[in-house]
Amino acid sequence: MTAAAHPTLTAVRSRGAVRAAVSQGIRGLSLRTADGRWTGLDADIARAVAAAALHDPEAVDWCPVPATERLAVLASGEADLTVSNLTWTMGREAAHPVLFAGITCYDGEGFLVRTTDRVEDPADLAGRRLAVHTGSTTPVNLAAWYGPRGLSVEPAGFADPADAVAAYTAGDCAAYVLDRTALAGIRAGLPDPRAHRILPASISREPMAAAVRDSDPHWFRLVRWVLHLLISAEHLEASGSDRRTAAELAGRHGPSTGVDAGWAARVLAAVGTYADVYARNLGAASGLDVPRGANELWTRGGLHYAVPLN
Repeated sequence: MTAAAHPTLTAVRSRGAVRAAVSQGIRGLSLRTADGRWTGLDADIARAVAAAALHDPEAVDWCPVPATERLAVLASGEADLTVSNLTWTMGREAAHPVLFAGITCYDGEGFLVRTTDRVEDPADLAGRRLAVHTGSTTPVNLAAWYGPRGLSVEPAGFADPADAVAAYTAGDCAAYVLDRTALAGIRAGLPDPRAHRILPASISREPMAAAVRDSDPHWFRLVRWVLHLLISAEHLEASGSDRRTAAELAGRHGPSTGVDAGWAARVLAAVGTYADVYARNLGAASGLDVPRGANELWTRGGLHYAVPLN
């Protein structure tokens, strides 16, 4: 491996850490706990990349950023990887020097409302003020859903998720609009979660993805195959094999991507398969109990398709 051919991996190894841009705090995706540890699906993806590149899943420099900065810190070189409930869109990839390496979670925009409010459908919120994240796709999604129906809402943008939650809980906003997976974490963190509910309707497609700079195809390839390894390892286990088979199949390609043959075994030892990552952070054991739905394997009616590791 030459530094010129693998600039990001070389810099990561010289620094001793992967710099990962994450959210400012969304339970289930990326949230810093009281003891200083980052948890969540996005955080575990960053750990998986660090395990592959640095032999240490904890070798991550966490960079919590507002939604408006998720791609800017990547483009500027301040981060090596963005895993921050970031929706993969053509506009984002066309307007920034970045590439999306793969989908981490299929989601859709939803609405968190108070149980006492007689709201059963997004249309019931027409004309009302809704809390959203500045720099997110939410205002566009709201206009696309309400506009054709001859309705409108008033999006109130907040750069910090904590401010959006505060505006919603104070009653300044009738609903908090965000990806449904993220809303499950927000709801669970409220003083009385039972006083709030997430409407069953989703108004958009939100394929959340990991992103890297477009100037380093080797780093892009490594991050992409870390993601595919997690899904393929789950598929092999579900098919009656085991994760060691996935580690062996993927491991032999390591030297061609700048890492060693043990990279895949380290990733699976650090975070498990995609099923493990999802269950730990979003499943019943996490306290959120978000159904896998579209995040199931395609063999079980979901959208995650295991790309062959041979």
